[in-house]
Amino acid sequence: MADDDQSDIRAALSGDRGAFERLLRRYYDRIHGLAWQMTGSRTDADDIAQDVCCILAEKLADFRGDAKFSTWLCSIVFNACRASRRRRRAFSVFTDRLAVMAGLMRAPDGRDLYDEVWIRSAISRLKPDLRDTAILVAGQQLTHAEAAEILGIAEATVSWRMHEVRRLLGARTETAG
Repeated sequence: MADDDQSDIRAALSGDRGAFERLLRRYYDRIHGLAWQMTGSRTDADDIAQDVCCILAEKLADFRGDAKFSTWLCSIVFNACRASRRRRRAFSVFTDRLAVMAGLMRAPDGRDLYDEVWIRSAISRLKPDLRDTAILVAGQQLTHAEAAEILGIAEATVSWRMHEVRRLLGARTETAG
């Protein structure tokens, strides 16, 4: 673990708000970036990043140092994204029906359009386990071991999933061309 992280974690746990702020500033872009990659939406990423900052204040004492702080933090973001996805699924039928009944559809604001097209065309058709693995390894540049720890699977499974992602995306590229 980086010396800065270690000293800021100790200080934050002792009640030093400045140390906690330094941790947040150091990792906020990574928190937001992973959330954006997982959700494909800047707005959702904003909400999840804010939630993760609050969660971090509660869970920082649970950090044992078994993994790098950044890996541990990515697992919190990943789990927050999964929880958000579950909540969305639970309400999607209701909101879709309501939107149709009311004649309302939220139009894209243009900021997410390019990213949404890229994400949807590249990985949206992958099974969730492959998509999640690809986001952690390719999007967050985590090692296979770090991704395995977050996903709760064997490192070899991460390697296999990444092989499958490359194979499937390569096949789509060939058929599109």
